[in-house]
Amino acid sequence: MKKTCHLLLASILAVGLLASARAAVETYAIDPVHSSAVFSVRHMVSKFTGSFTKVTGTVTVDRDHMENSSVVASVDVGSVNTASEKRDNHLKSPDFFDLPKFPTMDFKSKSWKKTGDDTYDVTGDLTIKDVTKEVVLKVTALGFSPGMKPGTTASGWEATTTIKKSDFNLPGPAMLGKVLGDDVAVTLNVEANHQP
Repeated sequence: MKKTCHLLLASILAVGLLASARAAVETYAIDPVHSSAVFSVRHMVSKFTGSFTKVTGTVTVDRDHMENSSVVASVDVGSVNTASEKRDNHLKSPDFFDLPKFPTMDFKSKSWKKTGDDTYDVTGDLTIKDVTKEVVLKVTALGFSPGMKPGTTASGWEATTTIKKSDFNLPGPAMLGKVLGDDVAVTLNVEANHQP
């Protein structure tokens, strides 16, 4: 009977320790090799898509209280890829992103609001060029799993939002005003690895 009580006590303590460990805040570094920012914008009567292939930053996660989580992310403007070198160079020019002056776009979250089992409205400040505006990302937590390296953990995230080019001084030259839409749909696909 005494042995059984000791085993029961040990099991309770182990469960308590595991719960305590899970309650700790975890920091995940965004993996730029497996992350991207994809965008879509109207061109005349159709749409074209492109992406930024270099996304970096950190996701700080409290899995038991996700509303306490946060994210800081940076997109390298020079990594833009629209399958057209001429168009990519134009996007990097002063007509649009002005790459030499503003090499990154940056996002820093201010709040997380749960909207479903694995979905959240993440409100934060987005800075493009010299303009900072509040935006809401519709975020889905895709899950947590063992990482590529033994003993590590990976997390997956998808976030969507729509911004207006004109809000961030990205109108482009006047001749494009009638053929290029103002609304830009953005999807962020992120894989992030736990940092011990």
